[in-house]
Amino acid sequence: MRRLFSVIFSVVILFVIYAAVFGMPDRVTSALNLETAEAQGDQAAAAGPAAGGRPGGGGRPGGGSRATTVVTTPLELQPFEVVLNALGTAVALRSADVVSDTAGEVTQVNLSANTTVAAGDVLVQLDARTQTLDLEIAQAQLDQANETVGRYDRLRASGNSTVTDVTLSDARIAQRLAEANVGLAQVALDDRTLRAPIAGKLGLSDIEVGDQLSANDVVVTIDNDEALLVEFELPERAIGILQDVKTVVASTPSFTGRNFEGEVVSFDSRLDDVTRSVTVKARIDNASGELWPGMTFAVRILQESDPLPAVPATAITWSRAGSSVWIDADGKAEQVAVTILYRRDSTVWIDADIAAGTAVISEGAQKLRAGAAITTPDAVRSGARDGAPREGGARVGADASAQTAPAGDPT
Repeated sequence: MRRLFSVIFSVVILFVIYAAVFGMPDRVTSALNLETAEAQGDQAAAAGPAAGGRPGGGGRPGGGSRATTVVTTPLELQPFEVVLNALGTAVALRSADVVSDTAGEVTQVNLSANTTVAAGDVLVQLDARTQTLDLEIAQAQLDQANETVGRYDRLRASGNSTVTDVTLSDARIAQRLAEANVGLAQVALDDRTLRAPIAGKLGLSDIEVGDQLSANDVVVTIDNDEALLVEFELPERAIGILQDVKTVVASTPSFTGRNFEGEVVSFDSRLDDVTRSVTVKARIDNASGELWPGMTFAVRILQESDPLPAVPATAITWSRAGSSVWIDADGKAEQVAVTILYRRDSTVWIDADIAAGTAVISEGAQKLRAGAAITTPDAVRSGARDGAPREGGARVGADASAQTAPAGDPT
C-alpha cells in the first residue's frame, strides 16, 4: 500500500512540474474548461435570472479556450561588433646594427646616445695607416702598368716589330690586375671607417678611442622611429576578419588615457603550432617621436558586421530540431527555426527568415504550442479599461435595482 501511495505521489509531482514548465496539455485544459463551464452553468441556472446568469454561459462569453499571455519584443536589426584584444611590443620601422667588418684600433668616435644621424655619417674611425699605404702601392703599380701599355701601343703604331701581340696582351693583363689591386686596397681602407647605414637615432655604446675592435663586433644600434611596428598575436578565430580589418587602436601604459591609431600592414601565412595563433604587425605613425621602440602596447581590433536580426536571449527556445523563436502571427503563436550567430550579454544575433519589426515572444514561449492563441499584458489591460464585464457584475446590478425600487412596486 505504501509503495502504491509513493508511485501515485511521484506521478502527481511529475505532472505538476510538467504543467509548470510546458503548460497544461490541450486535452486536460479542454476537460477542465468543460467541467468549469458546466459547473458555472449549473450555478447560473440555480441562481435564476435575478442572479444575472446567462443561458449556457459562463464567466467568458462563448466558452472558448483562454489565450496565453506573453511578452513580445519587436525584432530589430543591429550590427554585431567583434572586439579582439592582444598585447604586443613595438619595434622601429627601420633598425640596423652597425658592425665592424675588420679588426683594428679605434682612433675616432661619434657615438652620442639619442643623437640623430643621417645615412653615411661617420660613427667610428679605425687606424688606417697600413691600408692607406697599401692603396698607394697598388696605385703606383697601376700607374706603371698604364705606362707600359701606353708605350707598347705607341711602338706598335710606329711600326716597330719588337712588340709582339703576346707582349702587348701580357701588359694589358698586368694593367687589369693592377686596377683590381687598387680596388681591393680602397675597400680595405673604407672598412676602417664605420658609417651610419640608415638615418635615425643612435643607441647606447661603450666604444671609446683606443679600444680594439674585432671583426663582427656590434658597435651601436640605429633606430628610425618615424613609425613603429607593433607585433602581436591573435587567436585562430580572428583569421576570418583579418582580410577586412585595416585599422587598430593601441594604448600604452607610458601614456595613460591616450589611444593611438594604427594600420595593419602584414600578418603571417600560417598558425603557430603551439599557441594556435597568427602573428600580426600594425604600423603606428610616430612623427613626434614620443613613442619609443620596445614599448608594450595593448591592441584592440574592432569590426562591425552588417545589421543582423537581434532578439533577447530569453526568446530562444530549444528542441531536438535545434534553436527557434516564437512570433506573433495575427494573435497566433508561430515557431520559426533560427541559427544563432553571436551572443553577448542578454542579446542574441540570429540568422532567420523574419522581417524587421515582427513581434517576437521574449517571455512565456515555453508554454506555447503551434497555433495557440496569445495575448499581451497591454491587450489585457486595454480590454479591462474598455468596460469588459466582471464576474458577479450582473448580481450587483440586480441588487442595486432592488434597493432603488419604490415600496409596493410590483417590479
